[in-house]
Amino acid sequence: MSDQEKELKVLRDQIDSIDKQIHQLLNDRARCAQEVAEVKEKHQGPQDAVFYRPEREAQVLRRVMARNEGPLADKEVARLFREVMSVCLALEKPMHVAFLGPEGNFTQQAASKHFGHSAHCIPFSNSDEVFREVEAGGAHYGVVPIENSSEGMVGHTLDLFKRFQLTICGEVKLNIHHHLLRAGAEGLDGITHIYSPQQTLSQCRSWLDNHFLSAERVPVSSNSEAARMALQQGPGAAAIASELAADLYQLNIVSKNIDDQSDNSTRYLIIGDQDVGESGQDKTSILVTVRDKAGALYELLEHFHKHEISLTGIETRPASAESSHSVFYIDFQGHSANSHIQKVLQELESDTVELKILGSYPVAVL
Repeated sequence: MSDQEKELKVLRDQIDSIDKQIHQLLNDRARCAQEVAEVKEKHQGPQDAVFYRPEREAQVLRRVMARNEGPLADKEVARLFREVMSVCLALEKPMHVAFLGPEGNFTQQAASKHFGHSAHCIPFSNSDEVFREVEAGGAHYGVVPIENSSEGMVGHTLDLFKRFQLTICGEVKLNIHHHLLRAGAEGLDGITHIYSPQQTLSQCRSWLDNHFLSAERVPVSSNSEAARMALQQGPGAAAIASELAADLYQLNIVSKNIDDQSDNSTRYLIIGDQDVGESGQDKTSILVTVRDKAGALYELLEHFHKHEISLTGIETRPASAESSHSVFYIDFQGHSANSHIQKVLQELESDTVELKILGSYPVAVL
């Protein structure tokens, strides 16, 4: 045995020993999670027990990142723990999560990022169906897009909060990276048709102009549909879609990150029917209806300024055509359980036509 083989054997033996310890600790954690479920069912009842605690999971992930000493990056360690928690939660109670489909799109990627891959994610064709499924109890939670860094707020999602009595339980932010996918071939040669949603084609226009000025760009309904078409149409077809779509349809990624804007991201909301406790770094979302008059928005924002509360988002939503009111969706820092936040909410309730608290929830960790 050479000196190198001897040194490697020592290190590999250490790895095997560490793996054994990790395995034992994972099983210990899993058994502890099962005991947690038994305690909750004992004191809360099988039907009323709340197994998923967004604030608790956010605190755990923040502690993981805070105590990390490397060489693994903070977020990589947090992602590992995210999956450990997902597996353990599935032992307590398997999570059913509705998301805006189709399967293989970025919303599914966001759902997996937030809940881990042990959650059972179910695609629905529109956000209305996601809200309806969660409200009816067919899914524990739902995941819907709320804001894109380049396109702004998703107005339809905001309007659904006026129709459904659901709560925002969390948020997840996803960096959006588009890849060029095709079946069989590994390179760019021979591509004659590129399938993608019109919005995605626009976000990759410069790259496409530089590489495929003569290829036909075919708009389709979704990135997942684009991947399916690339698989179906054969060697001359390509799709612009996500890495998840590439895995789902067994396509090769022939060019990565072809977006014209490298910092494109989308924020998603987790919707459910539970109130979420304080995590220490929280955000609150509300819908406020005010009378249309000069200075209405200024008077509304003055309450936040007076109490030194930072806004993270504001969007105007239309009221009914006959209404003389305006509706505002507002995100701000802090939890509704905090005394200074409660003062603002009380003032808003007194000075506005209607105040609807959509939820307080942890700021996205990953």
